[in-house]
Amino acid sequence: MDELTSVFIQEGREQLQAMESGLLELEQQPDNHDNINGIFRAAHTIKGASGVIECHFIEAFMHKVENVLDRLRNGEIHVTGDLTGLLLRSCDHLSHLMDVLEAAAAEPPEDVRHAGDALQLELAAYTAEAAGASAGSMIEAEADVEASGGGVVNTDSWHISVRFGPHMLRGGMDPLSFLRYLASLGEILALETIPDAMPGAAEMDPESCYLGFEIRLQTRSSKADIERVFDFCRDDCELRILAPNSKLAEYVKLIRELPEDDMRLGEMLVRCGALTQSELEEGLFSQQQGKLPGDGDPLAPQLGEILVDHKVVHKEVVEAAVSKQAQVNEKKAVEARLIRVQADKLDQLIDLVGELVIAGASANLLAQRSKQSELVESTSILSRLVENIRDSALQLRMVQIGETFTRFNRVVRDVAKELGKEIDLVITGAETELDKSVVEKIGDPLMHLVRNSMDHGIEPADVRESRGKPRRGTVELNAYHDSGSIVIEVVDDGGGLPRDKILQKAIDKGLVQPTQVLSDQEIINLIWEPGFSTAEQVTNLSGRGVGMDVVRRNIQGLRGSCEVASVEGAGSTFTIRLPLTLAIIDGFLVGVGRSSYVIPLDMVIECIELKENSADRDFLNLRGEVLPFVRLREMFEVEGEHPARENIVVVQYAGQKAGIVVDQLLGEFQTVIKPLSSIFRHLRGIGGSTILGTGEVALILDVQTLVQRNVRKEERDMAANNAVARSTTQN
Repeated sequence: MDELTSVFIQEGREQLQAMESGLLELEQQPDNHDNINGIFRAAHTIKGASGVIECHFIEAFMHKVENVLDRLRNGEIHVTGDLTGLLLRSCDHLSHLMDVLEAAAAEPPEDVRHAGDALQLELAAYTAEAAGASAGSMIEAEADVEASGGGVVNTDSWHISVRFGPHMLRGGMDPLSFLRYLASLGEILALETIPDAMPGAAEMDPESCYLGFEIRLQTRSSKADIERVFDFCRDDCELRILAPNSKLAEYVKLIRELPEDDMRLGEMLVRCGALTQSELEEGLFSQQQGKLPGDGDPLAPQLGEILVDHKVVHKEVVEAAVSKQAQVNEKKAVEARLIRVQADKLDQLIDLVGELVIAGASANLLAQRSKQSELVESTSILSRLVENIRDSALQLRMVQIGETFTRFNRVVRDVAKELGKEIDLVITGAETELDKSVVEKIGDPLMHLVRNSMDHGIEPADVRESRGKPRRGTVELNAYHDSGSIVIEVVDDGGGLPRDKILQKAIDKGLVQPTQVLSDQEIINLIWEPGFSTAEQVTNLSGRGVGMDVVRRNIQGLRGSCEVASVEGAGSTFTIRLPLTLAIIDGFLVGVGRSSYVIPLDMVIECIELKENSADRDFLNLRGEVLPFVRLREMFEVEGEHPARENIVVVQYAGQKAGIVVDQLLGEFQTVIKPLSSIFRHLRGIGGSTILGTGEVALILDVQTLVQRNVRKEERDMAANNAVARSTTQN
């Protein structure tokens, strides 16, 4: 694939995304003309660029789409749900065509071609209807004109101010002939003769012309057409043509639709028809005459001011052109600061930075052992610089999650129509940044959760109304940072998870025993089990019991977690927690026996000494708060004697605290995360590995698993105590 095609595909997909977002907004705001113009510009840009790279199958298809959009922006057809759906399906087809181009295929495969032909037939039907409606309206307009005795409809008019020069008559030209020709373009509604230049009788020259005229002309002709009437006397008259008020909105609209090229103000006004070339040249000449050689006065009259003062263009049109010019300049300035870099190059940079971190740790360790103060100071400076390089390199891979969220506008619209429900999507925190590698992998789990909330969570409109809820349901996508992690929430205001139904289904499938005592949260967590579903019947969306377990497995593969909370009748909240990056983190190094472990520093709250009286317990009193803890020596079966003093690292995850008992506290450590081999994928409590400055391997603790292990243990103990209490009461 050549570079030109690669750039087209990349920018074409951006335009396609803008087009789809605009179409989704169009359904909510059908009268937003700026949005319609934006959709048209995106389609027009794709069509034009596809012609440049000679991709004719995209160009031909987008020509049909552009025709429909052109009639839409001209008001010849109106926004309907069917039309929006057709244009969205056209966007989907365009995406398939771009896939074909990216695969370097000469033509689309047969199934894609047939789908495109079917869409073109639907688009042509809209075009034919619009053409028929347009023809009908033209016939009606002509009939109205004939009934009123000919001419044009009398609305506001062009204002023409002309002052003929004194040599007109000597050149054999008659001012009245110009007025007669002007009348052939339309209807002269008013004509006033201006004799201001007429001298006294004694000074009058019978061969000189002293007349001027103020004319109101009703015509469908353009400003250039009117100016051409006076071509033969243009050098011997003063001519000013001011457009009717009805033209202002049209000129402003045309200016906004101009391509985002680096055009001067005068060029923009000429391009949209508000100004003629001769008027522009006169204005530029006046501007040049008003400036002295070397004059750099910023207060000197600008071209727009001169044109308004000369009454050749309305002030509102000039302001629209200035606004467009500023918008283009601002966008160019932003684009000038951007550079496109392939993701592979960024990944390679992160790998090299990781190796630099490891090499820096090794150099720092050797400097500490040498006990040379100058060398220690030098390596400490090096470590700080490496840390800054690490942060800057990771920042390059940070992207906003909003692009992923925006895709769900289309999903919610299509699924809601398929289910016959009324559902709105609310997005907050779209500006939250996350590592690009994480963003790419979170799309599918989020898609399943959103579709699941719409299918199982949100009730039909009639049911919601009977329960005192608004007819339209709401699905929320929220993102925010918390303790070095990013939290993504999928919230719905539906019926919530039915605990009794979930428990009965789990008993029927043999997942739990009928006599087994489960807490409310354990019952809700049964939905993560493979093959579990409470749906009464299988639909296109769900019901086969495939999905929720895959969602959790994929999120855990990103070193994240997924939790669910639900209130029956009020809705459910799925909470996903993910690390900000999968590459390099700040860690806290600890030791147990001869083994080393790393705890993510963002999760560490404090370190305390383990008292001797805690030897037989798995919890302690931390300033009035019960803190459960896990002993790494026992959990990982580390050999060796207990040291005289043990320490507890207090960590927090998802608002829950826990302690990790270790032998030594070795301090902060820049940690390059190395994934474990697939044979260790079932290992609990370990999230990866890293290489120390000594060359030894240290394991990275999975704090999430350790905290949840303690929480589950507490819940089981509580459930068991409750069961014992109930049994004692019954006896």
